[in-house]
Amino acid sequence: MTDGLLEAFWAYERALMADDLTAMDRLFAPGADTLRGDTAGLLVGHDEIAAYRRARGGAPARDILEVRVVPAGAGHALVVAVTAPHRGGRGLQTQLWRHEPDGDGHRWVVVAAHVAPPPSTFDSTVWRVVGDPLVPATATGVLDGESIAVKDVFAVAGSAVGGGVPDFLSERAVETRHAPALQRLLDAGAALRGIARTDQFAYSLAGSNDHYGTPVNAVVPGALPGGSTSGPATAVALGAATIGLGTDTAGSIRVPASYQGLWGLRTTHGAVPRDGMLPLAPDFDTVGLLTRTAGLLGRAAAALLGTPTPPERPPTLTGQVDMTELADELGDLAAVSAAFSVHQGWQAWQAHGPWLQAHPDSLRGAPANRFAWAASVTTDEDQRAQDVLRDAREHWDRLLGSHVLVLPSAGSTAPRVWADPAAVEAAREATLQLTCIAGVTGRPAVSAPLGTGRDGSPLGTCFLGPRGSDLQLVHHASQASLTARA
Repeated sequence: MTDGLLEAFWAYERALMADDLTAMDRLFAPGADTLRGDTAGLLVGHDEIAAYRRARGGAPARDILEVRVVPAGAGHALVVAVTAPHRGGRGLQTQLWRHEPDGDGHRWVVVAAHVAPPPSTFDSTVWRVVGDPLVPATATGVLDGESIAVKDVFAVAGSAVGGGVPDFLSERAVETRHAPALQRLLDAGAALRGIARTDQFAYSLAGSNDHYGTPVNAVVPGALPGGSTSGPATAVALGAATIGLGTDTAGSIRVPASYQGLWGLRTTHGAVPRDGMLPLAPDFDTVGLLTRTAGLLGRAAAALLGTPTPPERPPTLTGQVDMTELADELGDLAAVSAAFSVHQGWQAWQAHGPWLQAHPDSLRGAPANRFAWAASVTTDEDQRAQDVLRDAREHWDRLLGSHVLVLPSAGSTAPRVWADPAAVEAAREATLQLTCIAGVTGRPAVSAPLGTGRDGSPLGTCFLGPRGSDLQLVHHASQASLTARA
């Protein structure tokens, strides 16, 4: 018996189109077992589904073309609807409804729902431009058959660099040559799939962009993807490309790798040419890679670093030490992280301040606030910060020597998209206390998908090695992964 079910279905549809959160909450079953799934993954529990709706800001306009009802046992029914989004295409919505007591009567509520939108031909939150391929490989080599998603801070011949800022992109000239980092991967046999999104001027660790949207986290539904190499990370995690080429200043390779269960390499500072790369803070900026496997990370790293003829003999790794064993010796990480942020902000303003002063409304959200703060950093404050960083680098180099330091890749698992901005900022600050060690020392770091948080989400394990040990470090992390899974 399905009396009243279609009335409840259409009441939900009206609430959805009006973004009536109260009505939608009432029509979804309460409790921790209610389900909602779509192409981004599965949300579990009424509260998480409600939080997702609040953050979404309304569903795309659509019409319902057809509704089918199938009784599914005592007090349950399956409703399948054919949807016609106004933007085009056809989708499906499947809901399992339950008839339950409600005061003196009964009501229908959704206990599980699956939304299948029309097939996506282009995700503008992940890609700025994409091809099949956009640029073919220029030679054959160790990366034959692989595909690259390049962060929108590298020069790609025939395109302009956008840096995640529409006004900036509109004024940039088309590049005539590929950035050397990209060229090395093309020369090793990989093809360029496309130019992927980044946070505004790469000044963030969250992965959101208030101009273009937030790329999906491919493994944690409703979570931030991690930035600022957010587009390449999501493209690799989704399987749309096999190699992400990005940058890491304060963790922009390691954080998205951690959040999405990827392998990531921050190369030794200065080991890979940064020509044709939009800067943020040159004293910390490095080139980095993202892959789904350790083996591919090693091959891509070898191509990126220009081996087998490195400029000097790489150091030998003499041991491994966990961060917890050195907690008292590492010093005041909060103070060093604060100094890191000051000098990063100072250099970011030197790189982009003149343009931002001429285009005062071009940035939005957290990066806009961060640049506004960076503009206030004085020369004296920057000098004091550099003094702190110099002392920390010298101390950490003496302490670590040629050992590998093992620590978390990020301060937490990926925050949800709907998390309070203050909570996201707190997660960023906690992460910076970990990621700044590589930034200050210029050492390479590999993020391996070895850990999980309390909620089961990925939490990367970071292996930090001596300068110049990039390839040995990838191998070391790979062996540690095999041991951990044995």
